[in-house]
Amino acid sequence: MEIRVLKDRCTGCGLCLTVCPFAAMELSNGSIEINEACRLCRLCLPACPEDALYFAGAEQGQWNREAFQGVMVVGEMLQGALHPVTLELMGKGRELADQLGQELHVVLVGCNSGQYGQHVLQFGADAVWIADAPELEYFRVEPYANAVEYAVNKVQPNILLLAATNTGRSLGPRLAVRFRTGLTADCTYLHVKANGDLVQIRPAFGGNVMAQIITPRHRPQMATVRYKMMEPAAAQRRPGARIERIPLADAQLRSGITVHSVKTRQQQPSISEAEVVVAVGRGLKAQKDMQLAYDLAELLNGQVGVTRPLVEMGWADHTQQIGLSGRSIRPKLLICFGISGAVQFNAGAASSGWIVAINEDPEAAVFQMAHYGLVGDLYEIVPDVIQGLRERRAQHAVF
Repeated sequence: MEIRVLKDRCTGCGLCLTVCPFAAMELSNGSIEINEACRLCRLCLPACPEDALYFAGAEQGQWNREAFQGVMVVGEMLQGALHPVTLELMGKGRELADQLGQELHVVLVGCNSGQYGQHVLQFGADAVWIADAPELEYFRVEPYANAVEYAVNKVQPNILLLAATNTGRSLGPRLAVRFRTGLTADCTYLHVKANGDLVQIRPAFGGNVMAQIITPRHRPQMATVRYKMMEPAAAQRRPGARIERIPLADAQLRSGITVHSVKTRQQQPSISEAEVVVAVGRGLKAQKDMQLAYDLAELLNGQVGVTRPLVEMGWADHTQQIGLSGRSIRPKLLICFGISGAVQFNAGAASSGWIVAINEDPEAAVFQMAHYGLVGDLYEIVPDVIQGLRERRAQHAVF
């Protein structure tokens, strides 16, 4: 396996040189040459505007690219209701489908899932494929995979998106094996090329690199997408929008898993759902200084989030961690202090509505994603903000 260069297409623009982390590419006689330092990370492939680079692996046989059309989203049900991640997937799915001039299909699997068909059609789906049966009340991977497989075989989508939830992470690999295609897990960004190739972007090498992955010779192109990373679909009814039924025989509804009972865990406040988050990092000098974050969050009716080092030091619970190895958040307001803005944190927080950052270093990476930045000592700024809010609350101000 190797990266190869199509000499007749290569213009020697050098864009691929700027993204190669291993210095494995050289410009020679107006064309790119690849040396032995190449580690097959493939970051160079989407960077080439002329598609002059390609990955030469095992022979994949002949297939017709034009036979695969449209974007398909696998929606989710949660305790008999539509999971909010479904609309996020639809928002991105609609965007990709519009760029390609193709249809958006949504698959809903579950008991009483049919009651949500018309609702989903109001958010930009061209077709909703519904598998509704009592046997589908609880997630069991075999019948769920059978239902999605039926819809994929009927539509032959170019792109298939799932949520990076417990359900999607279980269902995705099984479907990828059935269709002999690739699967990129935990994507944070997606965009599509004019030729229909999906650029799947996710953190790699411990979050130090944002890898761009494509699946040029297999269809459908599959990816799981992290919750709270995409903009939810806007309300719109597509002309000719329709509902299709997925028929499943008794044998297709059977599973090797028997669910005897389900106990619902008491819901705890989650920073993923919070509208206001106060996030702190290792810029705090002592554990007692966490109280600054809790005081500010209380005044704003918000919750406290932290970076990974504070969890590792025992200053906060893992459920408060924001970032690639923690929670993705999308609050209306995010206030950060004591945070430098490492890519691991930024990837989990960049989708927030308004971001206010406080840092002594004017070159801190956190300012690159912030809408408002305050350069200064957090121990001078934050107490003043807290005092000001308390004074306004004492004056019966409305927040």
